Amino acid sequence: MSVNGANPLRDAQDRRLPRIAGPSGLVIFGVTGDLSRKKLMPAVYDLANRGLLPPGFSLIGFARREWQDEDFAQEVHDAVQQHARTPFREEVWQQLVQGCRFVQGDFDDDQAFETLKSTIEELDKAQGTGGNFAFYLSVPPKFFPKVVAQLKKHGLADQKEGSWRRAVIEKPFGHDLTSAQELNQLVHDVFPPNEVFRIDHYLGKETVQNILALRFANTMFEPIWNRSYVDHVQITMAEDIGIGGRAGYYDGIGAARDVIQNHLLQLLALTAMEEPGSFHPKALVAEKLKVLTAVELPEDLGKHTVRGQYSAAWQGGEKVVGYLEEDGIDPKSKTDTYAAIRLEINNRRWAGVPFYLRTGKRLGRRVTEIAVVFKRAPYLPFESGATEELGQNALVIRVQPDEGVTVRFGSKVPGTSMEVRDVTMDFAYGESFTESSPEAYERLILDVLLGDANLFPRHQEVELSWNILDPIEKYWDTHGKPAQYPSGTWGPVEADEMLARDGRSWRRP
Repeated sequence: MSVNGANPLRDAQDRRLPRIAGPSGLVIFGVTGDLSRKKLMPAVYDLANRGLLPPGFSLIGFARREWQDEDFAQEVHDAVQQHARTPFREEVWQQLVQGCRFVQGDFDDDQAFETLKSTIEELDKAQGTGGNFAFYLSVPPKFFPKVVAQLKKHGLADQKEGSWRRAVIEKPFGHDLTSAQELNQLVHDVFPPNEVFRIDHYLGKETVQNILALRFANTMFEPIWNRSYVDHVQITMAEDIGIGGRAGYYDGIGAARDVIQNHLLQLLALTAMEEPGSFHPKALVAEKLKVLTAVELPEDLGKHTVRGQYSAAWQGGEKVVGYLEEDGIDPKSKTDTYAAIRLEINNRRWAGVPFYLRTGKRLGRRVTEIAVVFKRAPYLPFESGATEELGQNALVIRVQPDEGVTVRFGSKVPGTSMEVRDVTMDFAYGESFTESSPEAYERLILDVLLGDANLFPRHQEVELSWNILDPIEKYWDTHGKPAQYPSGTWGPVEADEMLARDGRSWRRP
């Protein structure tokens, strides 16, 4: 060991050494919910298992249930055994469980927040968390203001010298521009803007970060990543499930607010942005903001936007009900479960290139992808029949489930005649790297504890995204009702017609 206590074998330049969170703890509000059970608690365990959390890490659950600390520990234990990505190890669990505490109460309950305060102080002493705590609001959006106000009232958000307090907020961040601005105002009144982390779990996915690597670490893509070569871009997020038990949350929000406003517009910004000066959060945000500011809505929203609702049909071997027959949904509901929109980016790189965004529930399969479709070759010296099977070159970035990149191009068919047909080259994460991709929430929770804001949308991005979506939502409110599409298909025929008018068609992912 060197004299000053630093390990001479740990070289700061070594990229293989992971960044490990310093002394800290995490408070989860709404800890009995699905997100917490299936994603957050397993992610905390996986981080601990990979040695990325400090030895005295603390986890506090806050909810209405009448649990003791040991009931909470059992709940975390069960969630981890069921959903964790890494194998269960008793010694990791024993260390983690020492820092597990539970606080019972409602969000109105001042006494519960006082108990939370004393629990944090107790853990500071017992576990050495150094006063550093992140508050994760895994609660319905309508409770965000209440919880934030209580944190302020009880001094839980106060940053003492040399320690931090952070807020982590799940989407949707508001339901339109005005509500997003009000919420930003409210949260920034309690936490400094750089200590507010708005979670978009998509940005935690390896493939999304790989967009940056693909574009800016290679020479072969960037020269053709513009209007001279790109015909159009399709960004798809499809789910094969319905709304499940989320009627209370989903009705009145819909697919466009739930997915396009955050996930898809973020993917659009990363796909279209200029190369940042560095991957420092400020530089990255500056480039994304330029793109979102340059987004132009179509003049005729009736022709270039489509919304739909799934109807009853057979899907995956079972008869499923339509959206309007789901429990808790008003039979007259106009909430969209499918949305497709055409946008353009009015800048030098992209002028005239349409970006088609679509999302929906109960579609053909679960898939998220970005397809950059290139123009046809300008001069084909082939006989007319030789290229019948030839489509357009495309680069497809698959965000989930089978993460990777596919390139589609034309190749000669073996034989005596000159015939060209589409072929694909495929790169899959699972086959090229021995390490499996961490869950998005692992990366995001670690980044929150490290204070790294790279993968979190800033408040300006949230507001600009609402700026883009609000006029579409207003138009839909006053024009007709959603088109119906049978569950298990790829959306309403109106969406196919929308692209057909432009002489294009949707990809089958």
